[in-house]
Amino acid sequence: MPFHIQPLREFLVRPAIPSALSRLTDLAYNILWSWEPMIRAVFRRLDPTLWRECGYNPVLMLGRVPQASLERAAKDVRYLSLYRNACETYDSRVKSARPSGDGKLIAYFSAEYGLTECLPVYSGGLGILSGDHLKSASDQDYPLIGVGLLYQQGYFRQFLNPDGWQQERYPTNDFYTLPLVQVKDADGQDLKVHVKLPTGNVYIHVWRIDVGRTALYLLDTNIPENVLPQDRDITDSLYGGDIDTRIRQEIVLGIGGIRALKAMGLEPTVYHMNEGHSAFMALEQIRRLMKDHKLSFDEAVEAARAGNVFTTHTPVPAGMDQFDPGLMYYYFSEYCSEVGIDFQQLMGLGRRNPFNRDERFSMAVLALNTSSFRNAVSRLHRQVSQEMFHDLWPQLPLWEVPITSITNGVHLSSWLNGDLAMLYDQYLQPDWRERFNDPNIWEQVKDIPDEELFEVHRRRKRRLVTFVRAHQHEAAVRRQAPTTEVRRASDVLDPNAFTIGFARRFATYKRATLLFRDIERLKKILLNKDMPVQLVVAGKAHPKDQPGKSLIRDIVQYSREPDLWKHVVFVEDYDMKVGRELVQGVDLWLNNPRRGEEACGTSGMKASMNGVLNLSILDGWFDEAYERLGGWAIGEREPYSEDQDALHASAIYYLLENEIVPTFYERKDQTPREWMHRVKQSLMYINPMFDCRRMVREYMTELYDPAHLMHAAFVQSDYHMVREKARWNARIREVWEQVRFVAAGSDPSGTLVSGKPITVHASVDLAGLTPDDVRVEMVIGRVDSNGFLEDTEVMVLPPLENNGGVAQFGREIVPERTGRLGYALRISPNHFDDPLTRPCTNLLKWSQVG
Repeated sequence: MPFHIQPLREFLVRPAIPSALSRLTDLAYNILWSWEPMIRAVFRRLDPTLWRECGYNPVLMLGRVPQASLERAAKDVRYLSLYRNACETYDSRVKSARPSGDGKLIAYFSAEYGLTECLPVYSGGLGILSGDHLKSASDQDYPLIGVGLLYQQGYFRQFLNPDGWQQERYPTNDFYTLPLVQVKDADGQDLKVHVKLPTGNVYIHVWRIDVGRTALYLLDTNIPENVLPQDRDITDSLYGGDIDTRIRQEIVLGIGGIRALKAMGLEPTVYHMNEGHSAFMALEQIRRLMKDHKLSFDEAVEAARAGNVFTTHTPVPAGMDQFDPGLMYYYFSEYCSEVGIDFQQLMGLGRRNPFNRDERFSMAVLALNTSSFRNAVSRLHRQVSQEMFHDLWPQLPLWEVPITSITNGVHLSSWLNGDLAMLYDQYLQPDWRERFNDPNIWEQVKDIPDEELFEVHRRRKRRLVTFVRAHQHEAAVRRQAPTTEVRRASDVLDPNAFTIGFARRFATYKRATLLFRDIERLKKILLNKDMPVQLVVAGKAHPKDQPGKSLIRDIVQYSREPDLWKHVVFVEDYDMKVGRELVQGVDLWLNNPRRGEEACGTSGMKASMNGVLNLSILDGWFDEAYERLGGWAIGEREPYSEDQDALHASAIYYLLENEIVPTFYERKDQTPREWMHRVKQSLMYINPMFDCRRMVREYMTELYDPAHLMHAAFVQSDYHMVREKARWNARIREVWEQVRFVAAGSDPSGTLVSGKPITVHASVDLAGLTPDDVRVEMVIGRVDSNGFLEDTEVMVLPPLENNGGVAQFGREIVPERTGRLGYALRISPNHFDDPLTRPCTNLLKWSQVG
């Protein structure tokens, strides 16, 4: 039983590593081992049982491995050969070959990171994506670092009570047995920064995790310097506590993160807010710019925006953090005094309507207002986001709202099963791992014999069944289940039966129980003696999400019915390990959210990369991939309505009964030929298109590089460009009400002949502005049956002359399309920006004259 004594003197004991294995510590403290099988094998071979018992954590393992085992390994020529190969792999994957000419450095901020099982500082898809982002940046040697929070308890561990109701426990992380190290200052002391809260200074220690070539810095407030319990508890748990805890966490992440980087001498040129949790970083950027470069508040906002990138992952407003004005005043009134602005001016940065004093402060709106580059995480999510944030650009057509999209991806090396990788080694080009984005490489999947590919997957399914049985038996014993349930746990699932997987966060919009809507029809599918089917389910509900917990209980209750216990299994305590076993071992991956509410989703990508076919709603990434992926779609591309639940459930049953299950069991020479054809089609398409390295490369070329160049231009001008732009903005706002169209039209008008030119012209009263200060555009397209424009394009009308303050704009166009065409003219400030970086503003007018 632990007990507390003060004062306590501490010392840290490291294992005595034989000189022949002196680099084991280097290998352990860089989580490159999490996606490099050669390095992972070094620790597994050292003691396989201990490796599992230590939760696949090499740092903890080295602290527990018997000295005799280390000495024996140091004399084993076979082990030494493996060790040397691992060291060579490590050196080639950690040493940077990147030229350091342009000074580019991207700081990637995220509230969670899913890197490996032994680092439980993630809750779900957002964290897994963040971890894959860092790994992919390392693989491509990009100048990127990560910033996050180091949670003492992380996210909760799940267990079920006898009734099937989710319970939570919060084990404490021992940072000294994890693959991370404390960052030291110039004097060799633990690096420490602080943020000032109303209750006083909160001190922050910084830890580093090496992710291949990429460094991840995590902030920790659970330190002796913080006397108040509420200060120590800021980094206690992920997404835990109340709204006050949440705002304190986000202050530490955003403001504390910026200060930690500065204390380490790191000066990023690009800051990436992965979701809005870190958006307070912009306020710290503004404060520093005002202090260090004597900028005004408006100038500092403009300068901060230049290098900021914001990625939204949330498809519904309710999922975004919002804080009441009173709470914001409590935490930021002193900030306003320091930078010399009115509190309402600060609040305006986080409000859709800056003049509505009752509106709460939105972290997403703050991020949008303080970023020049903004993106959603799939093409469909871009449309959803443009609609959701349209009121920030109310005069723009919906499709022009400046939010682009970069579809998520998954880190192939982290999620691909070893058996399939070995098969690729035999049949693909030797450098297939590096040429991940070359479709010609993946065309070679056709050369893999169906029998071999099918057997590889059968092997993974047998492994999944073994894993689930052991997992269920352990859980049943832990909750002191009846003897019959404990005995059954070791006999669930059939390694030869068709297996459906469903694993994700149990939010209600994901409709986890949709498959159980008609339980009798489902039973006929599952219990078919000639074509048996089984279902493996896993997932967690947020501790405060009672409806989500009810869904879990419902599925657990179904799994305990006498005729279903062998066919339906709920695997508790969903984490990266459970998820990996499922996506690598099932035959079909089921995904049935309400369409438009899944921003992207990546579990189906992981499944596809392992030869698992998808049955999914046309949402998120699957909406882009369906036609070429070999899987099946549920429903059509139409907005969700409640009456679709019954229709979608019926569609799932129909597809399983008439197409999916029969195709799997239709064998020729013991092999399902049509099924394997679909699997190969999926593998050939998924790998080059949805590898996370493709995603990070698109971030680099489409967002990071332009943001870096914009930031660099401001710095090189000593912020003269910023001051000039701020003055220009002020002049535009002052006179914009008086800017108006005087006349507009086209010549000739009426019925036209395609291929013949027409001239479009406009006269504009510029209210003292110059023609170069504005942009006059024509939006032209086909007119639909409702009188709306579709298939539109935007053309700029250049200035022709300026007479007495009324400027003439016009151009000649040649209509190539026939039918009913229409156009409208508009004018906006000419910000000399790419349209993507357009700030949140309503300074745009449409012509009302003919």
